[in-house]
This record gives sequence, structure tokens and C-alpha cells, in this order.
Amino acid sequence: MSTTVVSAEDLRQVYPISKGPFRAPAQLQAVTGVSFALEAGKTLAVVGESGCGKSTLARMVSLIEAPTAGKLTLGGIDVVQASTHDKQALRQKVQLVFQNPYGSLNPRKRIGQILEAPLEINTDLNAEQRAEKARAMLAKVGLRPEHYDRYPHMFSGGQRQRIAIARALMLNPLVVVADEPVSALDVSIQAQVLNLLADLQHDLGLAYLFISHDLGVVRHIAHDVLVMYLGSAVEQGPKEAIFSQPLHPYTQALLASTPGLAGSGQARKRIVLTGELPSPLNPPKGCVFSTRCPHAVDRCHAERPPLQDLMGRKVACFEAEKLASS
Repeated sequence: MSTTVVSAEDLRQVYPISKGPFRAPAQLQAVTGVSFALEAGKTLAVVGESGCGKSTLARMVSLIEAPTAGKLTLGGIDVVQASTHDKQALRQKVQLVFQNPYGSLNPRKRIGQILEAPLEINTDLNAEQRAEKARAMLAKVGLRPEHYDRYPHMFSGGQRQRIAIARALMLNPLVVVADEPVSALDVSIQAQVLNLLADLQHDLGLAYLFISHDLGVVRHIAHDVLVMYLGSAVEQGPKEAIFSQPLHPYTQALLASTPGLAGSGQARKRIVLTGELPSPLNPPKGCVFSTRCPHAVDRCHAERPPLQDLMGRKVACFEAEKLASS
């Protein structure tokens, strides 16, 4: 039976931006009302253009930032209402894998020291026990025992990312937040790291929140997809439904821009988005995508479409049903 490890309801993040003395700060709407549930052993991929809010969402899930509003639960515990002591324990249950494997590893520390640091800080294990766990984790991610005493600069990019993954797993987390974890790697190495992540998920029952702009990578690893635009979820649901027949015009444009990934009916149709990406300081009154959407009608400029169930997924578009039948 599947267990929900992360649940978000109407999650929001608003940053006050100073406009100078004697003036009220502006409100930057980074994430506006995102909801999802992530189960153990599953991967939720969050995709969208730069500035869409996917990294902000990752920071909230990893407890780096508290949400401005909404409800976030981790392992059944309400993160927003949790005590300081409970939050410290929860932070051990969600770990991060960053985009740049070299920048995220201390170049002055040996690999063994890097892997043992989370155990030294958060557990009562002695030095021998920490070393044993670190060596076992190296083996689990496909590295050799002699790598334990080497420094990060002695490894290739793919090996460094394996070390970063090993460090993220040292505290036996429930959730791993992977923010563009393979975008800095060669294409041939990307597949190896993605296969490693899939194997670890199968063996350990991990849940992944996978942040990516590469839809080819998403198609390989994700179970569900959340498409974000200007801080809002515009389409979300099972990977198969979204990749086979995207319904939101923005999702269609994303897939059409990636060779070989356009959905049915979109394979030979090039979609060109016109207009500038609106500012999150002044989002459109109606649909957030209305200023660039080729199918927008008057209603789209006046009303914000809610996420509605349609053809096995949720989509925020007044014209989605018409587009699906056309």
C-alpha cells in the first residue's frame, strides 16, 4: 500500500520587495497555490521555464524556507505548525542533491569526511560506525573502497554526483529533493546517474521531488509531472497522460520545443510563444498564461482558471476541453 510522504495544499510563497523609503513593499508572487501529494517510491517532476517557481517550491519542501501560506506535511507531520524540535528531526527526513556536484562538495575534505559529517552532527554513532556506514554507502552508489580517502577534485563529474547522492542518503531520508541533478553532466553520464537514482528508489523506497527543465530526463524518471508557469500549477498528473496528450497550451509549447517529445497531434506542429514573460511582481489578472497564449479568449484575461479534472489529469485552462477535442 502506497504511503504519502509529502503533501502540499494551496502552498504559497510571497517575498516582500523594498520599493524605497516611505513606500509599501511590493509583493513578489513566487508560488501561488500549488497542491500535490508525493508517495513513497514515486517521483514527482516539476518543470517549467526559469522563474516559474520550481526552485522556490523545492526550498519549501526541503524546509529551507517556510511557506507564506498553505499546508505542508512531511511524514504525516504539519511542517508549518511543528515545534522547533520537530522541525530539526524533519530536516533529516528530506535531503538535497544539487545541480553542481563539485560546488556542493567541500574541496578540502576527503570523501569519507564528507559522507560522515551528517552522521557526526545528527547521530550518536562512534567513528568506527560512521566509517562503516560511509563505506557501505559508497558501494551502494557504485564507487570503490579506495575512494573513501580521496578528495573531490580527483573524480569525474558523474562520480562527484554519485558522492553527492551518497551524502544525501546517509541519514535514511524519506524524500530526496533533486534540483537539476544531471544538467551539469555529459549526456552519456546522465543516463548512468538517472539509472542509479531509479535503482536506489526501488531498493530504499525513496520519494523524489525532481526539479528539471529537461523533458527528456523527466520522461525517463518521473511518475507524475507538475507543470508550473509564473508560480502557478497549470497542468499536473501522470507522466503518460501529459506526454501523450498535453492539454494546456503552455505544456504543449514545452513539449513541442523538445524534439521527439511532442504529444499526439503536436509532433509536426511548431508552437511559437509571443510576448514577454510577465513579472511575478505584477502577474496578469486572469490566467497567468493569457498574455502569451495563442488560444486566449476574453474570459482568460478576466478570470483565473481553477485546476479541473480532465482526461486523467488536472489542467488550469478554460479552453482545455475544446483543445482536447480539436
